[in-house]
Amino acid sequence: MKTFGGPALFLDRSDINTDEIIPAKYLTENSKLALKPYILEDLKLPGFDPLADTKEAAVIVTRSNFGCGSSREHAVWVFEVNDINVVIGTSFARIFRQNMFNCGMLAIELSEDDIDALFSLGGNVTISVDIDKETITAKGKREMTCSFVLNSFDKALVQAGGWLAYADKKY
Repeated sequence: MKTFGGPALFLDRSDINTDEIIPAKYLTENSKLALKPYILEDLKLPGFDPLADTKEAAVIVTRSNFGCGSSREHAVWVFEVNDINVVIGTSFARIFRQNMFNCGMLAIELSEDDIDALFSLGGNVTISVDIDKETITAKGKREMTCSFVLNSFDKALVQAGGWLAYADKKY
């Protein structure tokens, strides 16, 4: 099974939409890999440089309603081709969340207090995820562990590597 976690990128804003994740003008690309350089291209945050700041990231920590907007799968695919396999927030747009699991990636919902605590860890933070125990451990200026809940179907999708791999095993 794939390992989940790594260096974290903190996006301190709610309502980051799919057009900020991958602008619509790139939806005509004919491969997932072609999306890679356009990750978060239209996201405007003070001091944020999409190419430099996403280069090492494997985890995104954000606020609420992440992935709102259109239902485009490309918003998940651009994370996948940039080796970002976990997004952590207080809530997700329903379709974005399910697209994450369908691609074998994690959309982890935590309480606002836990998200605030993650943001307080400061600069270089590394997050590891234990899917079986449903815990994340974050190491920055200090270390913290918190729990999350996945329903059994979403957990099975992630453990299989996504919907297609799950269907191959089951059907």
